[in-house]
Amino acid sequence: MLRIFLLLLVSNVAFSQTSFQNKLSSAAIALTKQKVEYDPAYFTIDYPNGDVPIGKGVCTDVVIRAYRKLGIDLQKKVHEDMIAHFDKYPKLWKLKQPDKNIDHRRVQNLMMFFSRFGVVKPSSIQAKDYVPGDIVCWDLGKGIVHIGLVVDRKSEDRQRYLIVHNIGRGQVLADCLFQFKIIGHYTYGG
Repeated sequence: MLRIFLLLLVSNVAFSQTSFQNKLSSAAIALTKQKVEYDPAYFTIDYPNGDVPIGKGVCTDVVIRAYRKLGIDLQKKVHEDMIAHFDKYPKLWKLKQPDKNIDHRRVQNLMMFFSRFGVVKPSSIQAKDYVPGDIVCWDLGKGIVHIGLVVDRKSEDRQRYLIVHNIGRGQVLADCLFQFKIIGHYTYGG
């Protein structure tokens, strides 16, 4: 009886994660219907649940907005963790304390947060390793990093899932999984 209960418990956890991942994928795809201009400017925003002005954003805002559609405020979660563990986060911006307006909008900070609270997955070159709801980070070269979400739409050749991201042309759906060097691969369920 205990074994049956444990099997049911494990299958429910797997089902919940799959269901969450599918919802995240759908939330990301919905973002592509909104016109957004790439704008990396610093904005003073509300806290919690703050967002940059409608119609503006960068790659991290795609991830933040998709999670927000599912009731998860990455601004608050990242900020609270940075208050408690500032020493664990990158010091690339020479800040002496967390900044609720921008910290969650930095790829390196999201990578640290997801590695602390999500599941770190292999950064492989195998398309089968990337499933809808996964978060992928890339090194674009010259110190520039990027982030996007894997969604449940397939490439034209049906070999890999597509990505929703913003690399300068707004929140778009693209076949770019292996276009750049992958430096992070995560799953985070909130």
